[in-house]
Amino acid sequence: MTTEYRPRLFERDSEIRAIGEGLLACALPRAAWTHEAHLGACLWLLSERPDVDIDAEIAGIIRRFNESVGGVNDDRQGYHDSITRAYVAGVRLFLSGTGETGLAARVNALLQSEMGRRDWPLRFYSRELLFSVPARRGFVEPDLAPLPAQGQDPRAPSPASSRFRRERPRDRAFR
Repeated sequence: MTTEYRPRLFERDSEIRAIGEGLLACALPRAAWTHEAHLGACLWLLSERPDVDIDAEIAGIIRRFNESVGGVNDDRQGYHDSITRAYVAGVRLFLSGTGETGLAARVNALLQSEMGRRDWPLRFYSRELLFSVPARRGFVEPDLAPLPAQGQDPRAPSPASSRFRRERPRDRAFR
């Protein structure tokens, strides 16, 4: 998994709304499109923008933004469909269980939760599959454990977590 990191937390709801609006308008500075911004924008879209069908539109929204700041969406960089959809599932799960009410409080709690970790999708996917071209191009089902659904306890350990995961013979070859 990745090295521990401390997420950059948000002080005000308006910061998150500005990121979300900047993403939609392709007006956000490229440097502002961080991991925290990705998750903040996702939570904002899911909770405050019912006019945006995130399942149908998220790929186009992020691809357009990437291109607007000079980025490229290809087999090695830019939009990654499986990672994005894993985090959308995680943010939905988080929202179904959080008691926080303010936007910044919810985003900050998400960022400090298991679902906010940069390596969270690796609870469900092997590195080999997650970082494959097919997983970048389109959603690929996880190979270690199913993505969680709303209604599951977000604190429950994943079968793919290190304490519960049994090593598969093919995994040893990639160490």
